[in-house]
Amino acid sequence: MPIIVNLDVMMARRKISLNELSERVNITPANLSILKTGKAKAIRFSTLEAICKELDCQPGDILEWKDVSE
Repeated sequence: MPIIVNLDVMMARRKISLNELSERVNITPANLSILKTGKAKAIRFSTLEAICKELDCQPGDILEWKDVSE
């Protein structure tokens, strides 16, 4: 998939665990894990907004597009 999820990188930079972030953004640890591992098919803007607010980052810090034809 050409969309790369860098949530684990941002979480490491902010020194926050998956469980702590899941509590703060009101999402289950299982669903946050699916997003973190890049297995999610979609993300709600409200969830992305809450994650960005908690990690003090921009959506582009979490989501990245890579050209698969390279």
